[in-house]
Amino acid sequence: MHPWLWSNLRKHRFIYVFGVCLTLAVSAINLVNPLLSGVLVDRVILAGERGLLLKILGVMVLAVALKSAIRYSYQMIFERVSQDVLRSCRQELFAKIQRMDFAYFDRTKTGDLMAHMTGDLDAVRHFIAYVIYQIAENAVMFVIALAALAFVDWRLTLALLAFAPLIAYFTVGLSRKVKPTFSAVRAQFSRLNSVVQENIAANRVVRALTREDYEISKFEAENDAFRDRNVESAAVWARFIPPIEFFSGLLPVVLILAGGAMIVGGSLSLGELVTFTGLVWAINMPLRMAGWLVNDAQRFAAAAERLDKLFALESALPQGGKALRPDAVEGRIEFREVSFSYGDEKVLEDISFLAESGMTVGILGPTGSGKSTLAKLLCRYYDVGSGGILLDGVDLRDYDLDFLRSRVGIAMQDVFLFSDTIEGNIAFGRPDAPVEEVFQASRLANAHEFVQDLEEGYDTIIGERGVGLSGGQRQRVALARLLLASPPVMILDDTTSSVDIETEEKIQESMRSLAGEKTMILIAHRISTIMHADLILVLRDGRIAERGTHGELLAMDGYYAEVYRHQTGDGAVAAASALRAAREEASRG
Repeated sequence: MHPWLWSNLRKHRFIYVFGVCLTLAVSAINLVNPLLSGVLVDRVILAGERGLLLKILGVMVLAVALKSAIRYSYQMIFERVSQDVLRSCRQELFAKIQRMDFAYFDRTKTGDLMAHMTGDLDAVRHFIAYVIYQIAENAVMFVIALAALAFVDWRLTLALLAFAPLIAYFTVGLSRKVKPTFSAVRAQFSRLNSVVQENIAANRVVRALTREDYEISKFEAENDAFRDRNVESAAVWARFIPPIEFFSGLLPVVLILAGGAMIVGGSLSLGELVTFTGLVWAINMPLRMAGWLVNDAQRFAAAAERLDKLFALESALPQGGKALRPDAVEGRIEFREVSFSYGDEKVLEDISFLAESGMTVGILGPTGSGKSTLAKLLCRYYDVGSGGILLDGVDLRDYDLDFLRSRVGIAMQDVFLFSDTIEGNIAFGRPDAPVEEVFQASRLANAHEFVQDLEEGYDTIIGERGVGLSGGQRQRVALARLLLASPPVMILDDTTSSVDIETEEKIQESMRSLAGEKTMILIAHRISTIMHADLILVLRDGRIAERGTHGELLAMDGYYAEVYRHQTGDGAVAAASALRAAREEASRG
């Protein structure tokens, strides 16, 4: 039994076993009417015992009614149990996914996860709700019917079992061959889901670049492959199911031929033949169902195998070694010779700096220099390759992970907003925050005015990923979300890149008002965003190429000064004047 399945099924084990017992009772009751039919022929019709007629008919009607009531009961039991187990497994799986690290999502496609949450779990539900009780019911019915027939006439029973070895041979063959095809179907279903998910998420990009035909052809290729995998799977069971059906279908023929011969020979009564005729389906049905049940069981096995791998995964970021949760965090940050790689690609190398509590650190550098990676390491989305990052003198790995991330907040470069109200998005990190505090955070992020201008204000429902808002508006809502959470350490990863200069200046004023209260890491491409920082780091090729204040970096006349001249656009004279002023300021300092 798979541990994740048994842990959710265990609390239902008594009612589930009771349901299985009910199926066994139905299997036994199924044999009542065929047996009574033989008695009816021999003793009522042929022997003329008319007094037995009503008794036999009464018992037969009672058996039908009892069987119907029991069947309804156990089917409802299995359906309720399977739905509850499905809900529990899905909840557990979702919680498992929520706890996985960023590296897992880097290498796992969304389509794979969706296939786990839908198709794989549905195969589990089908197995619990249908396959198990069908196997039990058919197996018991076969054994009881076989015993009953052997009691009536063992010779005719052996004749009916003549094809059983062949049916067993094809059933075992199906069991061995069909499972790999189900695994292939599931894998292709994941790829198909990924194509659909990516296309829907990037539908505006697709239309902007008129790549609809390309996306349609890409989907068509994966869709064709999904069809082919299903056809290949069907081809396997199509090789085995027909022979099983054929040999099972021969049982009535054998019964007629052998039974007729025995009646003519006087070794079998007509009533006994009627009993055999009534019970032959109890032999025939399990043999015919064997192939289909094996097919469904292997479908479950393939799905469960995939789920086993997922449930067995552990995050590469374990909870803090000491799971520290101190009463207060001051916000002192220190990087000590930190290096980090994505696989074989070196991203950061030998990064060292100190930010005292309440300082503002600006980080500038070209695309791909490692700025966002540095922020992710500080939030411990990844662990450093070497070196260490300290918060208040304690290594990040010694903190409780949830505690750490509640104290080190980030407004990411790639803004994500939920399909919710604007107020709900801002209050996502503090859903119990008073509405006045939501408004205040919105004002600090310079979002309050544009939100009030919307017809529904803060109750405006925005679309998935913030559809309906401009890029700058989305950034301001995301910033307000961080400001409302108000962690001691705040990281702003290029969060004003889509706003105009005037709006950015207002936001920067708000950020400067928090100086001394919060330790802030400002990652930007615009020098105007970081020029007032207490310390500015210039990253190039994963290393700190320059460090200092705005004036000191201009005086160095390096990369920072070059970027400043390009961004101010005031010409060589103005640039030279600014450079001289910076050098004079540095010499006076």
